[in-house]
Amino acid sequence: MAQAPTTDLLARARAWLAEDPDPQTREELASLLAAAEGPEGRTEDRRAWSRLAERFADRLQFGTAGLRGELGAGPMRMNRAVVIRAAAGLAAYVRKEATSAACASGLGDLVVIGYDARHKSYDFARDTAAVMVGAGLRAALLPRPLPTPVLAFAIRHLGAAAGVTVTASHNPPQDNGYKVYLGDGSQIVPPADTGIAAEIDAITSLAEIPLAESGWEVLGEDVVEAYLNRAVTTVDPSTPRDLEVVYTPLHGVGRDTLVTAFKQAGFPAPTVVAEQAEPDPDFPTVAFPNPEEPGAMDLAFRTAATVGPDIIIANDPDADRCAVAVPDHAAAHGWRMLRGDDVGALLGSALVAKRATGTFATTIVSSTLLGRIAAAAGTGYAETLTGFKWIARADGLRYGYEEALGYCVDPEGVRDKDGITAALLVAELAATLKQSGRTLTDLLDDLALEHGLHATDQLSVRVEDLKLIADAMQRLREQPPTVLAGLRVTKADDLTAGSADLPPTDGLRYHLTGEGVRSARIVVRPSGTEPKLKCYLEVVLPVATAADLVGARAQAAAVLDSIKRDLSAAAGI
Repeated sequence: MAQAPTTDLLARARAWLAEDPDPQTREELASLLAAAEGPEGRTEDRRAWSRLAERFADRLQFGTAGLRGELGAGPMRMNRAVVIRAAAGLAAYVRKEATSAACASGLGDLVVIGYDARHKSYDFARDTAAVMVGAGLRAALLPRPLPTPVLAFAIRHLGAAAGVTVTASHNPPQDNGYKVYLGDGSQIVPPADTGIAAEIDAITSLAEIPLAESGWEVLGEDVVEAYLNRAVTTVDPSTPRDLEVVYTPLHGVGRDTLVTAFKQAGFPAPTVVAEQAEPDPDFPTVAFPNPEEPGAMDLAFRTAATVGPDIIIANDPDADRCAVAVPDHAAAHGWRMLRGDDVGALLGSALVAKRATGTFATTIVSSTLLGRIAAAAGTGYAETLTGFKWIARADGLRYGYEEALGYCVDPEGVRDKDGITAALLVAELAATLKQSGRTLTDLLDDLALEHGLHATDQLSVRVEDLKLIADAMQRLREQPPTVLAGLRVTKADDLTAGSADLPPTDGLRYHLTGEGVRSARIVVRPSGTEPKLKCYLEVVLPVATAADLVGARAQAAAVLDSIKRDLSAAAGI
């Protein structure tokens, strides 16, 4: 017989059950309590007790990523009770931040709410609207499940004080999330996150949160039309449009918006991967609905084998990311996925060709190639912490990208990553190159010859126990590597200290050098949205001629593989 659970745990679980507004999670929690207590108050089910303890060990912490976690009952899961508290904290924050003059004039009190097609997304969005109206604010729901960039656009378009999108992006099917934006259309950063978290902490009971039964607005399709009208301005109507594309939304909400955007921009309709065309919260054809994950693109490759397109484009489920694959006879399936850094450099080059001016920005974990492109073009350049919440705040931003397939090509329209406008710009670039008998791969070769071969890779370790990540970071701090892959570590930065250019963050950065290598760089950090330790690697090699590219790529791949092995050993992962 298992030990009896503590009275405190049972009391907290019962108190939560009494307030839970969702019949589904009430039933789940009641069942766990019954199994954990057993007949006559005895604990009979160790697994039920363990599951109960997990749900009440702590609570989901609200931060710069908002909330993200597994669906289920209890404060450590995503559910209506957690979302209602988060919405009430946001409402209190917005009310405090809004000036009395702004509210009196009818400005500064609107919160726009979007949602994807995951389980519970609409429920969480509706609850958020009810909380906002109950708090005396105005609320507007997007008309249906839509891409996250439509929500980011709507905030600026409607002059809202804040916005929320309910999505877990590319997380597994059992997850959902809650992402918050402020009135500039960019994601929250400190101190807004801590301010909202403090308001959430001040809530003692759901009963004290007024929930309106009506009074919010459901926006019409005109907001989607406005987004699309803006999106097509990212491409030049005089440029070529002859391009065959296979597209997959990975069971997400991107299909209708992307297909319409392509049509309005004058491109042929992409061939949509039939098995992944419809929104489906269970994501039945993929283990993880992320174009970067092994197997996620297999159906797109299979469709391409039949259609014979010029390129393949994929969005993640909320369509704020964009993945691109190009023909490659040497690769499995005959297609090669471009890395986010490849696409980031291609789009940066395309915007330079369009004579774009302003700041080109990327993150400290992305390739340094964009900096060389910007320097050669005489435009500004900035490096930020990881995430679009930081990229969006680069002074004079004209273009920003992060290696995790996120691209902002029109910051005045959407001040966040946008997989729809990125896809349009990729299509325009590919069609323009095609007219000259060239490809995206040819342009990548040109960039390598001009700026050096910038090869990137990633070591990503998913864990069940977050302590393993903390232990690895501590090990690297206490015993920092001095040589990796035969390259000497010339500088090691502990990013928790911060700097004049970067706020403090949990991360480590190493600069390396060695014979035949222009430079190398490694950044190690815990993921902000998943239970992963992520290591970002880059090696830069000089390339004299086009004939040297094949050998240089082989050399770079070998160096990156060796770095991964040595870094794994140093971190103990």
